[in-house]
Formats: sequence, C-alpha cells, structure tokens
Amino acid sequence: MKHSKKNQTIKSKTDKTKIYDIDEAIKLVKENSHTKFEGSVEAHIKLGIDPKKTEQQTRSSIIFPHNVGKKLRIAAFVSPEKINEAKEAGAFLSGGEDLINQIKEAKKADFDIAVAEPKMMPKLAQIAKILGPRGLMPSPKNETVGTDIKGIINILQKGKIIFKNDDTGNLHQVIGKVSWEADKIKENFQAFLEIVRKSKPSSAKGIFIKSVTICSTMGPGIRIKI
Repeated sequence: MKHSKKNQTIKSKTDKTKIYDIDEAIKLVKENSHTKFEGSVEAHIKLGIDPKKTEQQTRSSIIFPHNVGKKLRIAAFVSPEKINEAKEAGAFLSGGEDLINQIKEAKKADFDIAVAEPKMMPKLAQIAKILGPRGLMPSPKNETVGTDIKGIINILQKGKIIFKNDDTGNLHQVIGKVSWEADKIKENFQAFLEIVRKSKPSSAKGIFIKSVTICSTMGPGIRIKI
C-alpha cells in the first residue's frame, strides 16, 4: 500500500522504537494532526489481563477534568412514576416494560448508555442479550443503577464516561481534542491513567499496564513513558 507524502512526512517525525514523555508526546500529536476536521486525542492502553476471563474484565468510569464527551443519548428504565422525572433530567428514552418490549421487538438499542432503578433490573434480563454485547447493560459497579435516577442522569450529562476493555484486553479512550492546550490534554491523560491503575482486577497477576500509546485521529501512535 502506498502512503501519501503527507503521511510519510508525519511518520518520519516520530520514532516507533522510542518511548516519549507525556509532554513531548502531546506536542508531537498536535503537530502531526492534519485532518480537515477537528481531530481527537486518543489514549490506547494494553493491559496484562486475560479478556476471556470474566473476573479480569477491566471496567470503570471517569469524569475528566476537561469534558471530552458529547451529549449522551440516555435510556432510563424506570417505574411509571419516574418516567417524567427521567425525561426532565434529560433522558433520551424513558420507560418501563413498554420500553423493554420496544427494544426486544426491534432487537436493537439506539442510545449511548442506559440507567435503571434496581427494581427494573430483573425485567431487563429479557433484553440482556441485546444490551450486554453492546456494553449497555446498567450496572451498580458503573453507578448506572440506583433510586436517584435524576442524579445519575445529571452526572452522566456532566461528562461521566464509562470505559471497559475490548476483546483483545486493550482500552481505548478519547482524552481531548487536538485544538486544546497541551496542559488540558495532559491533565485528562493523567486522570485516565490513574483511574485505570486503580481498576486492576484482583485476579490479574504481573504487569497490569503493559504499554500506553496516544495519537490523534488518523495520526501515528506515540508510546508513552509510564
């Protein structure tokens, strides 16, 4: 495959064998971003886990110092008396068994995240095979299950992001925009790395964070010293 002169020039500015400190890496990411749209800055972390083992799944949440999230389409699974409360808080979809049946019949979930009252969780078993593979199943661990639905939705709308490892045991997360000041990107990166460190499963042995790479949208990956 032939690469454009622009891509060749960009890659020539980075050394794949070198591990950079975060300040230098962010500078390179910003310099090497040449998309016609505003690119994101992404962090990719290789974890020392066995993704096939349920007990080693790495999942957590974070509210970044500087909000990187878009406005979320939130589905709220609630009892009838809380439907209006969820809507007023900003839920994209709000309902009980009617919403569950709607998703069950359509066999798809057109929203970004789901929250639920504890009493609704047994009923969600009907659509677990639809929500689960998409990472949309509400969970107490992710603080998306609770009686204070309004409070949960408000926190999510402030930029709370839930992340989990993929099938290969890696984490992928947007931590900022290329146009941001370097300090903002750095603060978000450090906050994300700290949360990931605290999320190490007790059954994961050896080195937990094997490598960290950051890049811009469509830009080359730059390895970070950790």
